[in-house]
Amino acid sequence: FIDNAFRDGEMRTTGTAIDRLMPPMSRFGGGNRAQRKAEIIEKLLSFFEKYFGLV
Repeated sequence: FIDNAFRDGEMRTTGTAIDRLMPPMSRFGGGNRAQRKAEIIEKLLSFFEKYFGLV
């Protein structure tokens, strides 16, 4: 996922790639899947923006 982001010059936050990075969670019950996904996207974007200029 990260290799593709650096290769393409952008991080895609839609699609199923991020879902594959997430730990298994119920899509129907508690667990707050949407909030966890937003947190993961935020962390990945921060990492990408920090290191993209170095590659």
